[in-house]
This record gives sequence, C-alpha cells and structure tokens, in this order.
Amino acid sequence: MKATEIEIDSIEQKISRAPLSVAYFSYPECSVCRVLRPKVEELVSQLSGVEFLYVDTHQNPQISGQHLIFAVPTIIIFSEGKELRRFSRHFSMGELEEFLDRIVSVKENDNLAR
Repeated sequence: MKATEIEIDSIEQKISRAPLSVAYFSYPECSVCRVLRPKVEELVSQLSGVEFLYVDTHQNPQISGQHLIFAVPTIIIFSEGKELRRFSRHFSMGELEEFLDRIVSVKENDNLAR
C-alpha cells in the first residue's frame, strides 16, 4: 500500500477514523528519511487495518507544528486519534516492528472480545 500524502484539513479525520494509523513525518532532502520510508511502508502494508500516512514537513509546516515535530524522520502511531507512541530520529526498525505487532495483536484481541 502506498502512503497517503495528506493535507492539514484531512489529517485529523484520517487519524481519528482509523483504528490504527502510522504517520510518517519527513522531507525529501533527508537521506535517512528516503531510505527508511519504503521500509516503514512495507512493514505497515503487512499489518491488517493499519493506515500509513506520509507528511512532508516542508510542504505541511502546520501539520508538523500541530504534532510538535522537531526532527525527521518522526513516526507517530495513533489509535482512534490518540497518540500511542512516537519514534524520532534514532530508532530501529526492530523497535518499530515489535511495537506495531503488539498493538495490532491487542486491537485484534479487543475486536474478538466484542
């Protein structure tokens, strides 16, 4: 699944309606961001019910300011509009994968219990 490039007027709607969303804050000139983005997209595409959103911090400074983005890459995981966790600059794909696997598992168990 390709990332959805978002505008400021739609980010809150996408984040709040998705049971789980991953917002990737970056900008094109960041070499680390360019290398990491396809890996994060691939990881998220393997997870059921998770929406991936790409935010270019230079084209969307309002969104970046609203979510207090001071460094890139920054990844924020939201559940129904609430920030669960933030990964910024120095993190491993293993950390991100482990966290997302746990959250997806918890969400699936919650859905089964209903």
